[in-house]
Amino acid sequence: MVSVVQNVAIDCSNAYELACFWSEVTGCPLHPQDRPGDREIQVMLPEGPLLHFNQVPEPKTVKNRIHLCLRPTTSREEETERLLTLGATPVTDRREPDGAAGPS
Repeated sequence: MVSVVQNVAIDCSNAYELACFWSEVTGCPLHPQDRPGDREIQVMLPEGPLLHFNQVPEPKTVKNRIHLCLRPTTSREEETERLLTLGATPVTDRREPDGAAGPS
């Protein structure tokens, strides 16, 4: 027997707001029963585990230990602009001058 990954759980201060952001990023809907103010919200990805946002009272205190690796269907520059429009915050640009991925 094995275990199957059901969801990727992400603790946050506002589950609905963050889930709505990721719903826009991925183009995937929220679970149909999820509503503003719910403490747990899911983004229904078409394959693989769901994105599960869990509202917690304590603030984030250290670096995130999980991140989502995205592959845009357009250019990296176009997708970066779209994500910034949705409310993303750039932290650092690790690309090399030629546009290649820089060290992580």
